Amino acid sequence: MWEEAFLRYLALERNCSPRTVGEYRDDLRAFRAFYKKVDATMSWETVDADVVRDWMVSMMEAGRAATTVNRRLSALRTFYRYLLKRGWIKTDPVRSVQGPKKKKPLPVFVKENEMDRLLDGNFFGDDFCGKRDRLILNMFYVTGVRLSELTGLNNRDVDFSGRVIRVIGKRNKQRIIPFGAELAALLKEYQDVKASMTMDDGGAVFVDERGERLDNARVRKLVRRYLGMVTTLKKRSPHVLRHTFATSMLNHHADLETLKELLGHESVSTTEIYTHTTFEELKEMYNLAHPRA
Repeated sequence: MWEEAFLRYLALERNCSPRTVGEYRDDLRAFRAFYKKVDATMSWETVDADVVRDWMVSMMEAGRAATTVNRRLSALRTFYRYLLKRGWIKTDPVRSVQGPKKKKPLPVFVKENEMDRLLDGNFFGDDFCGKRDRLILNMFYVTGVRLSELTGLNNRDVDFSGRVIRVIGKRNKQRIIPFGAELAALLKEYQDVKASMTMDDGGAVFVDERGERLDNARVRKLVRRYLGMVTTLKKRSPHVLRHTFATSMLNHHADLETLKELLGHESVSTTEIYTHTTFEELKEMYNLAHPRA
């Protein structure tokens, strides 16, 4: 049988593990059972692309994940390439079949009322660390900067007169991000306290009590701690705050092109994932609010 010859080829010539060979065997048996159910007279040689697509659809309708469907199609594709190479078939029915696209997970974000409760509440001390931590949480939420952009921020990058910060993003690309009066006041208050401590900050905006620049791990830890005070999200990272910034901007009618520039995305297609987030939120609100939803 062609199947057994193929499985021997996997084990002996490609040195596949017994587990891998077993998975190929299971996938081929599953497909053979499917096409025999469609037409008992059908064989590996007479299978066409429509049958392969029908198998794919049946798996999706049965609730199989896209990764599982693609793995099974890959096994079938490898099998038919083997048959074609041996000259046992003339055409490959899997060649023109494209597997389902994997769903990208929607960005996790903190709800607006939770961010308001954190930033307006009494969660931060009135000392140097408290003012710095409040500023960090605000900076992430108000500007959407990446973690490395925040920790790499220097005093010279902050323009109070123009109310903008200059950050160096991916591929050393510089961008300018505006900020409002509230963040300006927090920045000024923090810098005044830092100056009163007569520390040498080395030109860095965000430093510890000794004047040393904060590293990424320290900022991740403090963000996780503060977000844990207002949200039950398992993921509580600086990147979640970046997602929260983007979602809030779209919910308040920012356009995609503007958001793309603020986030430093290369393409607007990258930014479009946030429209799915806001649409999901819209559906949730509809289902909760409409009496016949």
